[in-house]
Amino acid sequence: MEQDSRATWEFNGSFHQPSAFLMLGIPGLEALHPWISIPFCALYLTALLGNCMILFIIRRTQSLHEPMYYFLCMLAVTDLGLALCTLPTTLGLFWFNLRSIGFDACLAQMYFIHILSFIESSVLLAMAFDRFIAISRPLRHPSILTKATVTKIGLAIVLRGMVSLLPIPFLLKRLTYCGKTELSHSFCFHPDIMNLACADIKVNVFYGMIILLSTVGMDFIFIVLSYILIIKTVVSLATKEECLKALNTCVSHICAVLVFFIPMIGLSMIHRFGKNVPPLVNTLVAYTYLLIPPALNPVIYSIKSSHIREALLRALRRSSGADW
Repeated sequence: MEQDSRATWEFNGSFHQPSAFLMLGIPGLEALHPWISIPFCALYLTALLGNCMILFIIRRTQSLHEPMYYFLCMLAVTDLGLALCTLPTTLGLFWFNLRSIGFDACLAQMYFIHILSFIESSVLLAMAFDRFIAISRPLRHPSILTKATVTKIGLAIVLRGMVSLLPIPFLLKRLTYCGKTELSHSFCFHPDIMNLACADIKVNVFYGMIILLSTVGMDFIFIVLSYILIIKTVVSLATKEECLKALNTCVSHICAVLVFFIPMIGLSMIHRFGKNVPPLVNTLVAYTYLLIPPALNPVIYSIKSSHIREALLRALRRSSGADW
């Protein structure tokens, strides 16, 4: 039986705050949610197993203890976090029609989704920098990106995401909410919550835009610049074989960048400027943004990276040999 679509309200001093928000699945296809959950389960399973496999293989294979694969571990951990952030509310809605999420729980989920998205963007930038150093300064690559340097980069990435987004939950808590409590997705997203307020949201819009442009926007610009420098370096190589070999090491990363940034930019544009976009399009872009990168990244790197593929085959042979 469908839950009551009304949310109770709390009066806090001079502003109103809902005790809960109501999440939305696929608009117009509510009756098919149990069937729609099947591909979602497949994507979540692929994301969880695939990224755990990447972490396991890199940890067990000494030859993969290099900067490129350390950054890949960071990407896998981030993708695991993104999948786990949305899994309970998405499958809870599809399987059991659990639409309600508490106000504070919603803010917490939103905070972690955005932090992990910002971390993924920064990790992709660090991976682009790693590829540039590996191609342009191959002999100095191990001395430039030492294990200590990679650790410091990882800590800086996490701190940058946490600190830049820390004001967002407090900016949302100060707003007055009245009337509408239905979100556009089965998870909590900053523009989505912000647009439910009946107070002035100029500060939220301005701060959100500044943070997005100064973090994810700058990351994307520097990734593009890194590849311009990589192409410039590759073109100067002596033979065509060397050129293709150098570019081939970047293919997995380019795919990961496109898979992450295209839906993210699309979703940001829809929330800010796409008032007349059909709800179904908005929903599909949102799910693409949060589900496809965690599921596809381990598949992309397993297919394109011969080192990971060989390590995976060795692990499978060992496990099959142990069974016999």
